[in-house]
Amino acid sequence: MTRPAPPPGSPPSSPPTQRDPDVGRRALRELRHRITTGVLAPGAQLHEQSLADELAISRSRLREAFARLEATGLIDRTPNRGAFVHRLTIAEARDVFQAREALESMCAGLAARNAPPESWQDLVDLFAAPTQALVEAGDFEGYLANVALFRRRMIQAAGNQTIAELLGPLLDRSAVAMRRVILATNRASDGLVQYRAVIAALRAGDAEAAEQRKRAQLHEAWAALERYHRLVL
Repeated sequence: MTRPAPPPGSPPSSPPTQRDPDVGRRALRELRHRITTGVLAPGAQLHEQSLADELAISRSRLREAFARLEATGLIDRTPNRGAFVHRLTIAEARDVFQAREALESMCAGLAARNAPPESWQDLVDLFAAPTQALVEAGDFEGYLANVALFRRRMIQAAGNQTIAELLGPLLDRSAVAMRRVILATNRASDGLVQYRAVIAALRAGDAEAAEQRKRAQLHEAWAALERYHRLVL
């Protein structure tokens, strides 16, 4: 007997299959999140079968995710050894921060030109007492979440898709190192002052100042990483 078709608008009668592209995308997002937040530490081996079971994905789809992560510099794959979370060297970190400094400072200038100055007022407010309270309480996850929000807003306001696509992998590659610097040093307090300066320039609609202050903020971030790289890389 033929099963009747479900009425229009009915939910699917079975869960997504391995052929569903969302399965692979979800696995990729989850692995990227674990790597960039340090849940999977630099140098850690990625065991295919256990990860495939945990993420409810086939090993072939997992390997596709590995290929994407390898292409963006987050993992290394070695024949007969497997996949490992990439460990950033100080030379690689220098290159990443030089590229970030050029792209993000340009991004800040474009954002100041494109977005109405008043559109930044909520970030002025956010990076005042609320973010100060997070830093004083040692809530660095909250601090980093606010920094990520600011960065997303700045990139979106810049309106340059090429810059956005180039920045994504660079931000991912430096995320764990800077997270460790913030946890191990007073970088959050210094960073907050510098982020406020960038946001103030955006609020004033001053593209040149926004670009210069963003460049200075990243220069100081790199200096902190270079100083403490033996502890964090």
